[in-house]
Amino acid sequence: MSGIKIKTAYEVVPQCYAYTTPGVPAHDGWTKIGFTERDVETRINEQTHTVSVPHKTWWNLRAAYMTKPFGTFTDKDFHAYLKKLGVSREEGTEWFHIEPNAAKGDFVDFTQNHGVVSDDDADTVIPYKLRDEQNKAVEMALDYFKSHSNGEFLWNAKPRFGKTLSAYDLCKRLDATNILIVTNRPAIANSWYSDYETFFGPQSGYLFVSNVDGIKDKKYVMNRQEHIDKVLDGDSHVKGCIEFVSLQDLKGSRYFGGQYDKLSEISADKDLKWDIMIVDEAHEGVDTYKTNTAFHHIKRKWTLHLSGTPFKALANDKFADDAIFNWTYADEQKKKRDWDDSSEIENPYENLPRLSLFTYQMSDIIRGKVKQGIELADNDVEEYAFDLNEFFKTNESGKFIHDADVDKFLDALTRQEKFPFSTLELRDELKHTFWLLNRVASVKALAKKLELHPVFKDYHIILAAGDGKLDDDDENEKAFDRVTKAIKEYDKTITLSVGQLTTGVTIPEWTAVLMLSNMASPALYMQAAFRAQNPCLFQDVQDNSYRKQNAYVFDFDPARTLTIFEQFANDLIPETSGDKGDFDQRTQHVRELLNFFPVYGEDDQGSMIELDAESVLTIPRHIHAKEVVERGFMSNFLFANISGIFGAPKEIIDLINGMQAIEEPKTLVPVGVDEGTADELNLNENGEVEIPKGQVIGTASELFGDKVYGDVDQKLAVAVEDITKHVEMTKDPRKDELKELREKISKPVANTLMDSARAQYGHDLKKSTQNQLECKIQETTDTVVSWEYDDYTIRDHQLAKEHNDKISEAQKSDASMSEISKLDDEYTQKRLQGYRDMAQNIQKKLHDDETVKKAAETIVETVETEKLNNQKDSIEGNVRDHLRGFSRTIPAFLMAYGDENTTLANFDSLVPADVFWEVTVNPQSGEGITLDQFRLLRDGGDYYQKDENGNEIRDEEHKRHFDGHLFDEVVFNEAVREFMKKRNELADYFDKTGKGDIFDYIPPQKTNQIFTPKRVVKDMVDRLEQENPRCFDDPNNTFADLYMKSGMYITEIVTRLYQSKRMKVLYPDNAERLNHIFAKQVYGCAPTEIIYRICLSYILGFRHEIHIDKYNIKLCDTLEYAKSGTLEEEMEKLFDL
Repeated sequence: MSGIKIKTAYEVVPQCYAYTTPGVPAHDGWTKIGFTERDVETRINEQTHTVSVPHKTWWNLRAAYMTKPFGTFTDKDFHAYLKKLGVSREEGTEWFHIEPNAAKGDFVDFTQNHGVVSDDDADTVIPYKLRDEQNKAVEMALDYFKSHSNGEFLWNAKPRFGKTLSAYDLCKRLDATNILIVTNRPAIANSWYSDYETFFGPQSGYLFVSNVDGIKDKKYVMNRQEHIDKVLDGDSHVKGCIEFVSLQDLKGSRYFGGQYDKLSEISADKDLKWDIMIVDEAHEGVDTYKTNTAFHHIKRKWTLHLSGTPFKALANDKFADDAIFNWTYADEQKKKRDWDDSSEIENPYENLPRLSLFTYQMSDIIRGKVKQGIELADNDVEEYAFDLNEFFKTNESGKFIHDADVDKFLDALTRQEKFPFSTLELRDELKHTFWLLNRVASVKALAKKLELHPVFKDYHIILAAGDGKLDDDDENEKAFDRVTKAIKEYDKTITLSVGQLTTGVTIPEWTAVLMLSNMASPALYMQAAFRAQNPCLFQDVQDNSYRKQNAYVFDFDPARTLTIFEQFANDLIPETSGDKGDFDQRTQHVRELLNFFPVYGEDDQGSMIELDAESVLTIPRHIHAKEVVERGFMSNFLFANISGIFGAPKEIIDLINGMQAIEEPKTLVPVGVDEGTADELNLNENGEVEIPKGQVIGTASELFGDKVYGDVDQKLAVAVEDITKHVEMTKDPRKDELKELREKISKPVANTLMDSARAQYGHDLKKSTQNQLECKIQETTDTVVSWEYDDYTIRDHQLAKEHNDKISEAQKSDASMSEISKLDDEYTQKRLQGYRDMAQNIQKKLHDDETVKKAAETIVETVETEKLNNQKDSIEGNVRDHLRGFSRTIPAFLMAYGDENTTLANFDSLVPADVFWEVTVNPQSGEGITLDQFRLLRDGGDYYQKDENGNEIRDEEHKRHFDGHLFDEVVFNEAVREFMKKRNELADYFDKTGKGDIFDYIPPQKTNQIFTPKRVVKDMVDRLEQENPRCFDDPNNTFADLYMKSGMYITEIVTRLYQSKRMKVLYPDNAERLNHIFAKQVYGCAPTEIIYRICLSYILGFRHEIHIDKYNIKLCDTLEYAKSGTLEEEMEKLFDL
């Protein structure tokens, strides 16, 4: 087994260079100044070889500051410095009108002065040109906004796309005057200001306004009052305002529902209408009611949402298809690959690492646990499926339930060479990694184990979960701060999380993510996986620079992971998103993504190999196929399209009803489906329960009606009256007023409706469903309450300020106490009335919007859908039970007739029709399955409806189609290959290692085909030898099994004879000894065709190694001869004795 190869970084030298082209007169006196982290001559030749222009390289110097603050820079920074110095630049190029040596002197100065020319630096900006994809994003938004007033557009673009510059360019093209930028992450303020200063500046006519920490003291940043003063001064250059605010500050403003007197200028109450509001990191915390309330009070023409998720935004509920621009990982990596190296500009995507995914079969580490899970999936017993969340589950004392297995897992990570921490070299590549689990308790338990582990003890463990404390002495720092601090202080770190740090932060030093959580959502999975893909330039102790080139994801549930990968690849493309598209289309999209996101998995020997697209799509089913073989082909994984049974004709339903269910009932139980079941279950074209809206409304009206709705209205009125009676202007800071208000409003609605629902539905209303419905109702009422309360809060805060201002004015004007008291009472009453109005508005809105009736309809739809789904699931479970009655015969057919080329497509051509019928007969009904019937289950087909006399009506109007495909073809074919592999592996029954027997994988078929367990067979032969000492040493002794079921008794006899020391002396050659045994000593009869072939396949399973010339294994039902007393005579004839 070979080890894995990991290379996270390569050495680079960030440097600026200067060259001239003496043979080009137009460039006389001009110097090209560029940047690269690669070999300078290689980079220059890329630019000059295409036009065959000779060049002269004058200098190349490291792009690093010589004075504090130390760090690196790029040519763009130096270009800006040259512009400040007045050096001319050829538009759209990196050619400057300066002598090379003069440029070198300026470069050395720049490394020391950081580009500061003087305290009165001229306002200089760098000209820019958007890349093609940036320009496309701008044009799409521009077109959309022009045709949609109050339009909202989403740029869903991966980090490093250049959203800030593109957004500024959009504002310029919109000719926007007032621009508002809101972000949930004030930390990204620097990038907004930096792009403003670098590419626009005050000379653009836009003034930058902000009070956000980190940028408010920057050179060109002014506060709102400074901006107003500038405008009032009549500055003709002022075109508009760019105001940058944090969402936290916005929600904290009294004008948007908070407590503080700030940002009043943004509010709609000030009659300011923004041309555009830009919401940065739109996927982070901007969908709460508080945020919605704040945004509701901002007037604007358009809204641009910026999101940095690495997957396609499936946000069609909020954004139309033409209102989304996507820029994904695959897009980025394609650009990186296809970049024209002859371009003057260094590849902007070169620094973005490539991801690779390694997926391991964790179940192989703990195979014993898998074996424990082998129980057939009937009677509500789940199929065994490996679950990472279950594996890392803890008990009440905080210890892993599977403690010993977790130890094995950690040892495997550090000892088995295919795992990522198994060698010193691999550990040096993966110095800082991010591990994701499902529970805080699991994180804490794993942290303790890692600190004790002989390898992982050398890593500093950071908890970014829950309270972040491993013990009481741990200081309570923010997760991000703990990680960044630890990476600075420790050479190696492991960060453990249950979801923290998966969005909104950048930890460049992370080189790998370990997925130890059973995360099923492709979006969440990929969001976490991309945490390691951030670019990183770092220095070692010798001050050598390294660039992160590759990042890795390590996963331990291939079936889940590869399914997610396939969804990720196909959800990027409209024609295959949402499970659309055929197998070839989906395979092609996976193949394209693998070019940029390679996947490695284990082969049959356990070595890690790079997977192709077909493997990505089939491995999950291959894993399921192994489980199918383990369960004797009676696993649910074998079946597909079970919901198709609801569109099946009566003949198919009758056929399945006639199959013997896996748990034999006393009487033959039908599956509970007929040709009208689909309509009874309200199944739509996708086979899903979908109750018509009219039916929901009608049922809700019947179950609840005016009385219940009237009760709710009455109780709401009482609640509102109680609320308005006890309103207090002096708030108790210990009380959560909104929470109390929500509870008082939601209880009358939820309690009344749920009491009625419990009375109506009884046991059909499960406790979990009740909880779910109560939450839904509360969520509905909470939304109304929250909107009204926040609007009230905004008005009340403004009244409170007005109140205080008026009192203050009165005090300053020497007003009498009577006048001040009257003023105080007046505003107190206004505020009290505001609260009462809010309560009344809530009641009115709940009534006018028919919220209560809608909540009742939600109850009906949820419960009725759940009832029908339960009924549907039960029917589908019964169908699977009956199908297992057939599928249990598959291993027997494979043992008798199958080979490595057997597939679902040719399975029906292998077995004779009479044998197929005989083996599939249900003893309860006496009916078997014909090959034609099997083909209909497998392939589907057309059929005609019948009249009342049972005759087909053979015209197009009555022609119907049954889809069939009740077997998963890929799983079936993989399971056949797996079974054949098992048969070959176990063919040598002389092997004493005890690795099992093929009959462990062949279920008993019918009463006369029950296989005697191997241990019983061994005991029988042991007794035979005890009664007949040395019977296996005599070459003339004969042995017979005249009613074989499996051939196992004969193989045990052959084994004893073959391994006899005396026989080895007489026949030292193995082949000669075996040929003598089969020709002269063992005899067997099998009662049926299939048993005969099974026995022959088993007894002579080693034939590919040793040829047997003659054997005495015959197809003969000896039962009748035994009954008639002619057995001996007939055997002499049969065996020519």
